[in-house]
Amino acid sequence: MPHVKTRPAEARDLDAVAALFDAYRQFYEMPADLPLARRYLGERFGRGESVILVAEDSGGELVGFTQLYPAFCSVAADRTFVLYDLFVTPAVRGIGAGRALMEAAEAHARAAGAARLELQTAKTNAIGQSLYESCGWTRDEVFYTYTKSLKPA
Repeated sequence: MPHVKTRPAEARDLDAVAALFDAYRQFYEMPADLPLARRYLGERFGRGESVILVAEDSGGELVGFTQLYPAFCSVAADRTFVLYDLFVTPAVRGIGAGRALMEAAEAHARAAGAARLELQTAKTNAIGQSLYESCGWTRDEVFYTYTKSLKPA
């Protein structure tokens, strides 16, 4: 099994992470738009609005990423992180990159003093759900998630 290394993304990684992010968005049925992906990630990275962690294979190629957004929980009166994005290139799934990214996200959140990590995934994403549960995450059976679009479709 190839070796996978995780690390925080650097400015030099922006183009490679943007390609992964564009593929991630396509997985969720959004149209391909590499310039949008690069612009969006560049803004998050440049403003320090998110934490992007990448997975590299043994040849140094980026094969996956996760993006964490800092947040807070009023009830717990504590810091949290939202693991919003997790993607591994389909051709290399099964080498442990997803698990390595999940572990890196947890390590980052712990080091930042966060009380917990949160994520949402599509009900149809059985592979992701299996990974999350095998990493010790529990599915919320108490709260519903609501959204309201503020932009026209």
